[in-house]
Amino acid sequence: MKLLLYLTLPLYLLDQVTKAWILNRFPDYPSRDFIEVIPDFFNLVRVHNTGMAFGMFNGNPYANWIFGGIGILAITGIITLWKKNAFPDQISRVAAALLISGILGNFTDRVLPGRGYVVDFLDFRPPFYGMLVPSSGGHFPSFNVADSCICIAAALLIVSAFRQPKEA
Repeated sequence: MKLLLYLTLPLYLLDQVTKAWILNRFPDYPSRDFIEVIPDFFNLVRVHNTGMAFGMFNGNPYANWIFGGIGILAITGIITLWKKNAFPDQISRVAAALLISGILGNFTDRVLPGRGYVVDFLDFRPPFYGMLVPSSGGHFPSFNVADSCICIAAALLIVSAFRQPKEA
């Protein structure tokens, strides 16, 4: 359980602090304002997302309720599985902790008074992405720290699933 506290809480706080900074730095929304961090590759922007990954279902009036409910169910399920020792190795436990911080970070955005949307702000232009997805203008969908935690957790769970268990 310590891992949940030592990994989940700091990443959750990092997510919320960075989102607050973005909201203060870019008070006018929508805006074409951005901070170019690495020219032609990485920018900081302000994007509102009421949907899920890649902006799917963005703008749906019930999205926050639906994805908020899914978030609560997911966190409840992960904690229940954690208590049942369903995460047998360090990789899967780290993945569970990352999932909780990511889900909690985006859930918080959805339920904060006056918010009702997830704040995305990391804007990348990977090489050749514009050719693969011409409608993107070359920009990969914006994301945040919570989204990063969820994606890394998914990758770790896949790795953990294919690892051979150590013999006792």
